Amino acid sequence: MKYDVLESKIGYVFNDKSLINLAVMHSSYGNDHKLGRLHNNERLEFLGDAVLELSVSESLFHMYMNKPEGELTKMRASIVCEPTLAQVARDIGLPEFILLGRGEEHTGGRSRDSIISDALEAMIGAIYLDGGFANAKDFVQKFILNDIEAKQLFYDSKTILQEYVQKEYRETVHYELVSECGPDHCKTFCVEVKLGNKVLGAGEGKSKKSAEQKAAYEALMNREGNF
Repeated sequence: MKYDVLESKIGYVFNDKSLINLAVMHSSYGNDHKLGRLHNNERLEFLGDAVLELSVSESLFHMYMNKPEGELTKMRASIVCEPTLAQVARDIGLPEFILLGRGEEHTGGRSRDSIISDALEAMIGAIYLDGGFANAKDFVQKFILNDIEAKQLFYDSKTILQEYVQKEYRETVHYELVSECGPDHCKTFCVEVKLGNKVLGAGEGKSKKSAEQKAAYEALMNREGNF
């Protein structure tokens, strides 16, 4: 692996290169190469999840001094949820570096949110072990805590869209499954959100729920043209 390319993308240079290698190693790769059940990124993901939650919690605590605990909890959930982390990972080009087994590769694992988001958390765990909490927190602030409002909007898009339409039009939006493709274990769903017969937005996802969230998000982003 070209460590320098990945390190350039994430903005951190590892002292221990074995950690960056382990952070991107999915269990399917370890199984294929008979490396042992612990030679994958799952333990690092476990650690990175805790580091991420602490980093986000501390930052939100200081950034939003007037928000109560309930609102901070909701904001944190929107930032550390799987779709958000997967998108962050894609933005920095992490998926192309993930080491996958042949079966996982052939069934679309490199585009699966769960695998991509786990790799991002594992990278946070690896940075924490290699450079301490300060460096891990810098990574979180640079790539995950940027554009907080957009991340929260994405997480709550269905609720926000429905509340907006209900207030302005006293109507209810509905979602229609347009198509689904791919094998049963790796389907892609295409959904449209509509107000009456008017299409407000469309989205694709590995689940209907994810596709609906993306459709609602698109509708909100194009709100001026839609409403």
